[in-house]
Amino acid sequence: MDWTSSQLRSLVELTRRGTITAVAQALGYTPGGVSQQIAALEKATGMELLRRVGRRVELTDAGRTLARHAERILSTEAEAVSALERSRGEVSGVLRVGLFATAAAEILPLALRRVHETHPGLDVHSRDMDVDEVYDAVASGAMDLALGLDYPDVPIPRDPALRVTQLYRERFSLAVPTGSMAGREEISLADTQHLRWILPWADSYYGRAVRTACRRAGVEPDVRHEVTDTAATLALVEAGIGVSTVTDLMLRLRASRFDVVRLRETVERHIVVVFRSSAEGRPTVAALLDVLRAVADSRRDTPG
Repeated sequence: MDWTSSQLRSLVELTRRGTITAVAQALGYTPGGVSQQIAALEKATGMELLRRVGRRVELTDAGRTLARHAERILSTEAEAVSALERSRGEVSGVLRVGLFATAAAEILPLALRRVHETHPGLDVHSRDMDVDEVYDAVASGAMDLALGLDYPDVPIPRDPALRVTQLYRERFSLAVPTGSMAGREEISLADTQHLRWILPWADSYYGRAVRTACRRAGVEPDVRHEVTDTAATLALVEAGIGVSTVTDLMLRLRASRFDVVRLRETVERHIVVVFRSSAEGRPTVAALLDVLRAVADSRRDTPG
């Protein structure tokens, strides 16, 4: 059959996500591009793979059959890529890396500089994306590797096809408007019931993690502004609009004028690297993992 890996990957993702729009977001295509790939598969197979049900689409029996085999084909392709990389005898090739905004600003520049110095044959292509989407992007094959976050209070579900390696842990503090807690070096979440909060929406892992920690302390945070952008959140705190949780890495994103108060409770997030189990033997993946670990160590040792 005359088909491409991209076309098969779109079909597999459709079984996971259910809509053309969701597949497009996961793979970095337009919905029209995904539809064209499925149409090309139908032309190659001579069979209908999708049918419309109202405004939705669903896989036909033939579509589900091909999707099952497509997963094995893509897995075999990944193993072939690993074998070819090992046969070169040097670290070279292209790696697609997904990462969230803070990592793009603070980790990627150092990592790329070290890659250029130690592995000049390694060509890294990166994409900034929503942190809650990086796991799916790696699982789908859209990204070879990604920098992501995990929260002990709300662990992100683990796909058995993925490997997750922790780089380091960050403890949250509370960013408060200047002078609003003069003389206080520490605060308990139980004492924040009168504060106005700035947090990501409750459906995000970060938003759920902070709300879970507050509720464990017996407080329902009064969230006045739901903001996902870290720099925007810090600007709002600086303007005296409310408070928010911050880590040292987040504080490096933007020079801000506000106070930072230590939280009595331990509320953490973990910076992690995500890659597919089938890519574990790839020299390029192993090389970038080593670089990222070294960069993480250097950032951890740098005062915030």
